[in-house]
Amino acid sequence: MWDRLYASAFERVRANMGKVNGVLLAYNTNIDAINYLERRDLEERIERAGMEEVLRYSEELPERITSVPQLLGSILWSIRRGKAAELFVESCTVRFYMRQWGWDELRMGGQVGIMANLLGGVYGVPVIAHVPQLSHLQAGLFKDGPIYVPKVENDELRLVHPRDFGGDEESCIHYIYEFPRGFRVFNFEAPRENRFIGAADDYNTNLYIRPEFRERFDEIVEKAELAIISGLQALTKDNYRKPFETVREHLKVLNERGIPAHLEFAFTPDETVRKAILDLLPAFWSVGLNEVELASIMEVMGEKRLAEKLLASDPVDPIAVTEAMLKLAEKTGVKRIHFHTYGYYLALTDYRGEFVRDALLFAALAAAAKAKLGDVPSIGEVVRAMDVPVNERAKPVEEALAREYGMRNGIAEVNGYQLAFIPTKIVAKPKSTVGIGDTISSSAFIGEFALRS
Repeated sequence: MWDRLYASAFERVRANMGKVNGVLLAYNTNIDAINYLERRDLEERIERAGMEEVLRYSEELPERITSVPQLLGSILWSIRRGKAAELFVESCTVRFYMRQWGWDELRMGGQVGIMANLLGGVYGVPVIAHVPQLSHLQAGLFKDGPIYVPKVENDELRLVHPRDFGGDEESCIHYIYEFPRGFRVFNFEAPRENRFIGAADDYNTNLYIRPEFRERFDEIVEKAELAIISGLQALTKDNYRKPFETVREHLKVLNERGIPAHLEFAFTPDETVRKAILDLLPAFWSVGLNEVELASIMEVMGEKRLAEKLLASDPVDPIAVTEAMLKLAEKTGVKRIHFHTYGYYLALTDYRGEFVRDALLFAALAAAAKAKLGDVPSIGEVVRAMDVPVNERAKPVEEALAREYGMRNGIAEVNGYQLAFIPTKIVAKPKSTVGIGDTISSSAFIGEFALRS
C-alpha cells in the first residue's frame, strides 16, 4: 500500500508544484563547514581536554559553548543519543579551535539557505530569501533558479539573484560535526547517524534582520503567497526582545495579507526564548518540529512527564507525540503541526484531506533522495528514492495508531483534528544528514499547498 501511495503522491505534487507562486524565507542563512568525525581523532581530543569534564557535558548540554570540553561534550551528547543539537559558540578560543580542527567540505547552510536551494533551485518555486550577510562565498553557494534577495538602489526595491547582489559582506560559518550510525567513541555507539552544530557567527545568533526587510517588508511580501520563518533558536533571554518585535510586525503583515506562515522550530536551549516562541505560535499557521524540540516545548508548558515520555523510546511513542501535539494545538490555535522523527512523520491539522498525508509522502521521498544522493539536482531526481525501502520499524507505530485512534491508510480523527501518518524511507548509509529536516518540513508545507491549489 505504502509504495503505491508514495508513487501517487510524488506524481501529484510534481504536477502541481508550479501552482505555488512565491515563498518568503526568513531569517537565517550561513555557510556550513562539515567535519566528518573520525574516532581516533575525537578520542585523542577528548583525552587532551579532560575526559571527566567532557563526559559531564555529554550528560546535559550547556546553554552555550564557552570552552573546548563543552564543545567536545556536546558532540558526544549527540553521538550517545543519535540526536541533533545546535549551540552558539561564544568563546573566540573555541572558534579558533574549530577553525584549526578544519572541515571536509563547505556547503550552503542555515534553514533559509537550504530551503531556498531546494524550493527555488530544485523545485522551481520562486523564493525570496533573507540573507543576513551576503559574501561572495555565500552568494556562490546558491543554485541557479528563481531565488531572489531584495536590493534597494536609488530608493527602488528590486529582487535579484544573490550572485547579482554585488556585495561582499562577512561570511557566517557554522561548524557541523557529522557521524554515521554505529560510530564508536570510547564505550559509546551512535544508535543512528546525525550531527552536532557549533554556531560561530554573530549575525544569525542575534537574529540580525537586514534593513531592506525591516523597512520594505510590505513591498517584499507582495511577491509571496506563503512564508517559512526560522532561525529563532540561537537567541537568549539577553538579546531576543528587539528581534522578536520585528518578527511580530512581520507576522502581523503576513496575517493581514492572508499569507500562511510556517515556523520551522529548532533546538532552542534558552527557556525564556522557548516561552517567547510559544507565545508567538498563535500568529503562525503551521509549526514543524522533532521529538527533542517537541519535548522542550512540553517542558515550558509544564508537561514534564510527557516531555520525558517523548524521549524515552525508539521509535518515539506515537501516542505520546499525538498527546503533545494536541496540547500544543489547543494552547496556541495553530492550524497545522508537523512532527518528524527517524522512521515516521505525523501531521495534526484542524482541516481534513488526504493531501496532508500525500504532502508528507512527497517530503519523505525528497528527504530520502537527499540522504541517498547528498544533493538533489532536480525534482525529477526525487523519484530515484522510490527504490529505498519503507521503514519496517514503523509498522508497530502504525499498529499503535490504528488501535488507539482507528487509523486507516494513514488518516484518523482525533479530538476534532485530523491526524496523518506515514512511514518514511530509510537510507542505510546516507551521504549526509545536514539539511534533511529542512528538506522534510519545507517539502511537506509547500507540497500541501501545491495539492490544495
